[in-house]
Order: sequence, then structure tokens, then C-alpha cells
Amino acid sequence: MAGRLDTHDALNQSPPYVDVDLYASDRALVDAVAANGAKGEAKALSAFGRRWGTAEMFEQSRLANVNPPKLNSFDAKGFRCDVVEFHPAYHRFMAESMREGLHASTWAPDAAPTGAPGQVARAARFYMAAQVENGHQCPITMTRAAVAALASEPALIKRLMPKIAAREYDPSFRPWGEKSSITLGMGMTEKQGGTDVRANTTKAEPISDGYRITGHKWFMSAPMCDGFLVLAKAKAGLTCFFMPRFRPDGSVNAIQFQKLKDKLGNRSNASTEVKFEDAFAMRVGEEGKGLRTILQMVQLTRLDCATSSAGIMRMALAQALHHCRHRSVFQKRLADQPMMRAVLADMALIAEATVSLVMRLCRSFDLAVSNPMEAARARLLTPAVKYWVCKTTPAFVYEAMECLGGNGYVEDSILPRLYREAPVNAIWEGSGNVMCLDVLRAMGREQGGREVVAQLAGQTKDLPGSAEAADAIVKSLAGADTEAHARVAVERLAQLAAAAALTESSPSAAEAFARTRLADAPGASFGTSALYTADIAVLLDRALP
Repeated sequence: MAGRLDTHDALNQSPPYVDVDLYASDRALVDAVAANGAKGEAKALSAFGRRWGTAEMFEQSRLANVNPPKLNSFDAKGFRCDVVEFHPAYHRFMAESMREGLHASTWAPDAAPTGAPGQVARAARFYMAAQVENGHQCPITMTRAAVAALASEPALIKRLMPKIAAREYDPSFRPWGEKSSITLGMGMTEKQGGTDVRANTTKAEPISDGYRITGHKWFMSAPMCDGFLVLAKAKAGLTCFFMPRFRPDGSVNAIQFQKLKDKLGNRSNASTEVKFEDAFAMRVGEEGKGLRTILQMVQLTRLDCATSSAGIMRMALAQALHHCRHRSVFQKRLADQPMMRAVLADMALIAEATVSLVMRLCRSFDLAVSNPMEAARARLLTPAVKYWVCKTTPAFVYEAMECLGGNGYVEDSILPRLYREAPVNAIWEGSGNVMCLDVLRAMGREQGGREVVAQLAGQTKDLPGSAEAADAIVKSLAGADTEAHARVAVERLAQLAAAAALTESSPSAAEAFARTRLADAPGASFGTSALYTADIAVLLDRALP
């Protein structure tokens, strides 16, 4: 029949959000990078953003996540090998990230001098990579962070560092000394203890060339790596060890993977239950000082958790904004509907706050060696920032999903994968309560905690609710029954730090954030904040020009 409409015509649908510059299209990121000393990296960051924002990279991410890793316990001849097999797309992301130095750029011999924005520049890349594929970031961040712990053993780190710092990805299964580069994983928790690693039962006995480890780990991250930092009990107590995949004689080490964890998200990455049957390992740091040694790396992995979660939120926001600008409902684009604009602007405000907060925290890491106040700031705020940013992410991604309606709930969209990914960073490297306890320790036992809060209050003194928030933080974290009130205080601390970071990168957003988060608590869902009409217009324009 003439004029008949084909029922399969795709009308009123948003085009795919691909072939974008993940850097230049993100004004909040651009301004946060510039405010924290890395403006000179803009050209390189934009090149990174264009390469990672291609349709091909989004498709590679889909492939890496719908084809999860597989465990091969034995080789073709029946010998135990415990090899994890990955889809080529996963290897593509590892190669891309290592070529950019995301695994080691802040440690390389030619890295920026003390005080230069090395952490900020790397974090900007890590944040963009998280928007596309989050799973492979696990071995990337652990390889980087492991260097902090390995530094406790100068002779060992001297041997390993050339392989760690190499930019060529080498996924082959052979002794680390024969490879062009290596990646590192970690095994701390056991099934009977979890976070309480002092309940660990894995034993370490000295032998002529190292230690013999017998026991298990309930979660060992990234079992495809070439070596692992593990905790085991030696004669003097809990001790950190470097456990390579191969023994010094070239035989496969007795690291027996029991099964790969069937996780909610993080599908492209492997996590395993493992048993050690007299596995060979080398001590890292003093016997009995294992927890102190391995915590050197945990501070860095927590920073990456927050950075990655901020990236996940950014991609969820971009997807929601892009869709709403192309989708019409009731004869008007969704992005022009007043209620939807309020939701999107509220989300944009939080996304801008989180990226500003994370980049400012990275700047503290850059300055910590030469500036005691920045070192105290990094120590106090890292667990607080991880707590707030990572806790905020799941609800944020859900709201973005709802902006797309049914389109956001089906697997053809990227939103379901982001939603499954959202909880992992809040759980990994210390759950919410652990982060709060860490903030309490920093406030109570170490120098500089109160001074940091006072500094944040001074920086935000002209913003609504700042003085009251700072006062409440100090009273809650220093008063009686602190643990019962720690979550409220730590969230407040992170929000005060976010307002302070925004004063440097986006003053207009700083005022709106303080007004809606410090002076006035919003409702339970996005879109309930008391944003002004002018706030909404500015935030939406900055979010995705």
C-alpha cells in the first residue's frame, strides 16, 4: 500500500555514542586537569580520548565482557599449568593501557620530577579508560601499586623494575625473567577472615633460596599475572611475599587455581580461589611487618578505585545526556523537559564534583614527597574519597539507566554493564566501613588530620554550609562513640573536599554543590536538589558541550 510505514523503521532513537573525544568533550575533566597542574598534557590527553572513544574500542569492550576468561587447569599432556585464557579483546585493552604507561608511568626512571603532575596526568587517562572498559584496570592498577610494597626489598625491586616499567604487553606464560614485561596481582584475603587478614592461616617456612608457602586465598586478583604479593604467617608473624608463577628452576610454581569467581560484574577480568602447595616465594619487607608493607600499595589502589568509579559515572552521564538530546517525548526533546533537565543537571553536578575531587587528590600524591601538608591530605582523604565516590556510583548509574528508559535496561546498551560494574570499587580494597575506620585512624593517630579539615574549611569559607560541615566533621570524628557516626562524618568530609576542589576548577559548580550538599541535604534521588534554573543551564552545557 502506498505510503505504508515499515514497522521496522527506527524512528526517534538516539545515534550510537561513539567516535567521541573523551577528553575534549568533558569540560569538567579539562578544567580539573588544568587546575591541578597538568594543562601541558592537554594535547596528549585529547589524542588518548579520541583513540579510546572510537566505535572500535566500544565494540572491543563489548567483546571482552561477553567472552569472559576461562580456566585451563591442565595442559594437553595432563600436566598442571593453571592458565587463564582470555578473549583477544581483553589483550587489546591490556596492550593499549600498558603502551600508555598506566601500569607504571609514575615509577619509570624517566617519570616527571617530584611535584610534577605525573599522578594527575595518569589519572586522567585511567578515568577515560574506565569509561570504556573497567575490568582490565585491575591488573593495571595492581602492577602499579605493587611497586610501593616491593620498594621494601631493594634487591628484588631492582631486578623486577625493568620488566614492570616496560611499555610492551607480553601475555606469554613463561618465567618472568624471560619476558619483555610483567604484570602483578595480589592475594590477601582468606575465606575465614576476609578483611581481617590477621585471621589468615596460610603458613610460610624459610628454605635455602626463599620461603615455602602452604595455604589458600579466597580471592586472588588477576590470576593471569606473572607474580603476586601475598600475605602468609612466618615465624615473626604476618609477612608479605612475592610469589612468581614459576620457580627459580623454571618449573611451574605450585599455585593451584581452584575456580574462577562468577562475579556480578567485572566480567572481562579474572578473580580466583587458589591453593598453595609448598609454593615458592620471596620475602618482601621484614618478617611480621606484612600488613604495613602491603598497605603501601593499598593507598594507591584505593585512589584508582575512586578514579575508575568517577569514570564510570562520567560515561553513564554522557550516555544519558546524549540520549535525552535526541529522544522526543510529548512533542519535546527529553533534554528540554524541565523535570529531566533537573535530573540531568543534578547528575552533572555530582560527576563534576567527583572528577574535580579525584584530580585534586592526585595532586596531593604528586606533592606529598616534598609537602607534609599534602602528604597528610592524601593520607586522610584517600579513604574518604574512595568511600563517597564509590558509594555514589551505583545509584548514579541506575539513574542514568532510567533516563534511557527500556533502552537503558537491555544489553544492547552499555548501561547494564556499567551498572554491574558500579559496586566493585566500593567493595574492593576495603568496603565502606573499613574506609571509615581508616579515616578515624588518620584523624586520631597521625599528624595533620585536623589541619587538613581546617584547610578545607578555609578554602571553602565563602560557600554555604562549609563552616557547619567542618565543625560537624571534627566533632563526629573526635568525639565519643565515633564509629557509630563515622559514615556521616566521612561522607561530609569527602563532600567538603569536593567543594574545595571545585573552587579551583569550577567556582560556579562549587557554589551549587555546597548549597545542595553541604547547606541543604537533597532528597533520596537525583533531581531533588535545590538547583537554580541558571545552575541547570550551566551544568548541562559543561557536561557535554
